[in-house]
Amino acid sequence: MTNAKIAQFTAPGIKDNAAQDTISVLDDRMVALIDLQLTLKHIHWNVVGPNFIGVHEMLDPQVEAVREMTDTIAERIATLGGVPVGTPQSIVERRSWKDYAIGKGVVADHLAALDKVYTGVNKDHRKAIETLGELDPVSEDMITGQLAQLEQFQWFVRAHIESASGELSN
Repeated sequence: MTNAKIAQFTAPGIKDNAAQDTISVLDDRMVALIDLQLTLKHIHWNVVGPNFIGVHEMLDPQVEAVREMTDTIAERIATLGGVPVGTPQSIVERRSWKDYAIGKGVVADHLAALDKVYTGVNKDHRKAIETLGELDPVSEDMITGQLAQLEQFQWFVRAHIESASGELSN
């Protein structure tokens, strides 16, 4: 199921075609963030080994922040006349990446994999910012603010897997 503008209105001052294109970009980001929050919680439940508690406790605030980001995007989609669709099957059908592959695993393995997840999400947020700059400055600003926080979360993750010489473990 793809998201579409179905209302006969949008936010004042934005053209219908710009609203539709914005909804499409935001829908993609919403799907990514729903997937991210579930992946973060999965890691939270399944991480083991040295530094377990630090990582376990680091992830819950990230989950909550990403949930809030998701809600903000969904509400913006509705504001523009779209319908935010967040059902499990629709998320799986609309995502373009593979499922997170690690079950129970040690801290280093999970954080190296999570770093890659953040790289994908953050890279796609940057692309969305470029596109939204031409469509809707309000949505562009929203995604820009989210990216700042997501990049900080990735920095937290990388601090656990970075060597003293600045290399990341895979």
